[in-house]
Amino acid sequence: MARYAMVTDLRKCVACQACTVACNAEWDVPAGYARTRVRTTPITGTFPHLASSIYVAQCNQCDRPPCVEACPSGATSQHDNGIVGVDKSLCIGCGFCLEACPYDARYINPATKKVDKCDFCVSRLERGAEPACVITCTAHAKYFGDLEDRQSDVFKMVYAHGARRLETSTIRVGPNVYYAGEHASTDLVLAAFPPRPPRLLAAGQAWSRVLRPLVLAAAGATFLGQAVAFFNQLRNGEKDFED
Repeated sequence: MARYAMVTDLRKCVACQACTVACNAEWDVPAGYARTRVRTTPITGTFPHLASSIYVAQCNQCDRPPCVEACPSGATSQHDNGIVGVDKSLCIGCGFCLEACPYDARYINPATKKVDKCDFCVSRLERGAEPACVITCTAHAKYFGDLEDRQSDVFKMVYAHGARRLETSTIRVGPNVYYAGEHASTDLVLAAFPPRPPRLLAAGQAWSRVLRPLVLAAAGATFLGQAVAFFNQLRNGEKDFED
């Protein structure tokens, strides 16, 4: 079984945003939202010795995804190949998974009221194509492949050349998006955009015992819309309490 991963080479990325544009076009992402986003760290150092780095952010398809644990309806799940997917027919838009994600890689589509995020372009993979961001990258800085395949570029970059995960000593969920380049560059990214502790896991687990049977039995029923409004109020209240 394949175990998919992506590597971004920070030595090549020029922050042109081609990956973001390609992803938005491929998945009809609404204006103001993104599955993939390119960010730049603040400039550090003293002139003329200045430093900055680029961060290409997306869902990390984590080995131990907190979003799966937090999802009360069962809409978010992890496939055998490591990809974390969202079943839109089961998603109720409650947002627990957004709070659980350490990388803030999810959003709720304002038109569908469903959660959306990067899934390595799984529908493209099923027909033998690479993710849209990979084939569109103008600098050829993005690599995609199977970590179980010793001949793949991602295997070599991760296990032979030391591409790094964006993890800290306290947040270690096994992200499968890696970053190649100087350690100083990934250190800048970690300092500027560190993964945060997952939130509302216990609340999501508690509600799953009630919600999953209801969602599976009556996905899309009217009462679920009323339930979503209630859960959103609860989520916002608990978030304020945690903050």
